[in-house]
Amino acid sequence: MLLSKARKTFIDSVTKPVIKQLLDDLLEDKVLNDEETESVTEENSTRAEQARCLIDMVRKKGSKASEKMIARVQERDPGLYDKMAPSSPQLSEQEEQPVSSVLIPSTNDFKKDILQKKGSEIYPPMDKSGRKRLALLINNVEFDDKNMLRRGAEKDEENVERLLRDLGYDVVKYRNLSGQEMDEAVKAFSKREEHLLSDSVFVVMMSHGELGAIMGVHYKKGDPNLDIFPINNIFTHLNTENCKALINKPKVILIQACRGGKDGSVWVSDAVPGSSLDLGLESDSFRREHKEKDFISLLSCTPDTLSYRDPKMGTLFVQRIMETFNTYAWNDHIEELFRKVMGRFEDFPRQMPTKDRATLTKHFYLFPGL
Repeated sequence: MLLSKARKTFIDSVTKPVIKQLLDDLLEDKVLNDEETESVTEENSTRAEQARCLIDMVRKKGSKASEKMIARVQERDPGLYDKMAPSSPQLSEQEEQPVSSVLIPSTNDFKKDILQKKGSEIYPPMDKSGRKRLALLINNVEFDDKNMLRRGAEKDEENVERLLRDLGYDVVKYRNLSGQEMDEAVKAFSKREEHLLSDSVFVVMMSHGELGAIMGVHYKKGDPNLDIFPINNIFTHLNTENCKALINKPKVILIQACRGGKDGSVWVSDAVPGSSLDLGLESDSFRREHKEKDFISLLSCTPDTLSYRDPKMGTLFVQRIMETFNTYAWNDHIEELFRKVMGRFEDFPRQMPTKDRATLTKHFYLFPGL
């Protein structure tokens, strides 16, 4: 949503009490200072004049200030927010939505519309008031081998935790674990009772890695007792057999780790050289369920290749996830979000994130803010 396009609706519809709340909020967010907040009410006598002054003042401060005001409007007056926001993107296929630095919330109108049109094709979202969403975040930064220090990984942790919390997940966080400790953490997470009251789950793991495994903090090259955590164990601990509380609920896995030592680029030229299933297996007490279903994972690179990290800004993978989810999660399902993350690497041929073990049978919308 752009404030310029929503300006008239805001001026026509916002109430004086909401204007006062927004002024307090934007002062707290450091979008406005004391002088500016006072001028809105003291120099403008009517409600419409105050509304016009406020929205124009924030618009002139740029996109970040506008995004913060939009988020506060959604929080203070959802009905007004829905009037201001379009129910679907007003962009042509050739236009790209400007990247947002904060998570854009969904609208009630969009949620209602998409559920009416495609309800049976969407994983049912639980009501915000009664659900208990959990996410697991493991980040290995410091290793016994000092040369393996992952500079910038703290920035990734900060960004991912903020995104997960903004999406409505309570974050269970660990740092600097061995392979065995990672396995125990995932296993314990799979047993959490909160999953019964959740509609989905995220697992995010960040470390050094190799093909099929994530490195623990005691990893040493050449050591016969390698300190690793097999990625397959995530799926084992959270599958139907071992985590019944998450049956038929989407499980999203994000893994930032190298999968080998090769560069992901290659020089190229322009030249281009039924079985049937027995469905009668259900009894009064038991039914067959797929052992592994409703998973989707995005790994930071293709097999055998490297992932890249900026020592100050963190990994390119997490940076692109933040940009994409902040901008598009309000109206895109998870697989489309992953496609857009991958698309942001097209101009960086050394690394390409990979969607893996996708067994989602429906679309999973996050509906941020709702």
